[in-house]
Amino acid sequence: MEAHKETVFKNEDIKEVVIEVPEGHRHLRTTILIQDGQRVIFQEATIANIVRAYVTVKTSPTVKRVRLVGLSLPKGERKPGYASWQLIEEG
Repeated sequence: MEAHKETVFKNEDIKEVVIEVPEGHRHLRTTILIQDGQRVIFQEATIANIVRAYVTVKTSPTVKRVRLVGLSLPKGERKPGYASWQLIEEG
């Protein structure tokens, strides 16, 4: 089994969060600046998927876990205008 590095961020680990549409772009970007200087940048689609999964688990009386899996979808299996790589809810 492959070992995964885990990093847990607490509020005190975060120096700054910026959510914006960068100049020359059409979609939101979320940049998280960690106290040690590391920057973590998320594209809009990634945050949107995380938020949907979070809200599902937080508000459902029965759903206790959502797992999103990255998959490359062929053109016929995705909505027009969407990227081929998608985070899809498993199960």
